[in-house]
Amino acid sequence: MSDPGRAGRTGRTGRREGTRHRNDGGTRVLIDRLRPRGVSREQAGIDEWPKDITPSKELRSWHHEDRTGARCDALADRYRAELADPVRAAAVDRLVGLVREGGPVTLVTAVKGAPHSHAPVLVGHPEHELRHHH
Repeated sequence: MSDPGRAGRTGRTGRREGTRHRNDGGTRVLIDRLRPRGVSREQAGIDEWPKDITPSKELRSWHHEDRTGARCDALADRYRAELADPVRAAAVDRLVGLVREGGPVTLVTAVKGAPHSHAPVLVGHPEHELRHHH
């Protein structure tokens, strides 16, 4: 499990989930469509699991077809387009609301290559929303 640290003043962290977690307080949000293999929601300490903020099955399948990492930029563009969908936008607004409430929000993922996944896009999206819509 890795912890890249705090992401600015928003009180968010990003973390790859393993079989154990530190109790940092705040809200732990699973940002993957599927729960980490072999780890229950309770074991991972997941408070929220908004599946509407995760990439679609089609987008995940398309991204996983490429083992070279060449599709990362296109993944980001396609995922941002998905996040503009009204249902997904409402789920993102809920995530932004958690950040605005002031407690730490930890975005949890089981993705091994998190820097080349949907995670960085999602981390940047609420920050963009906070800057432009407060």
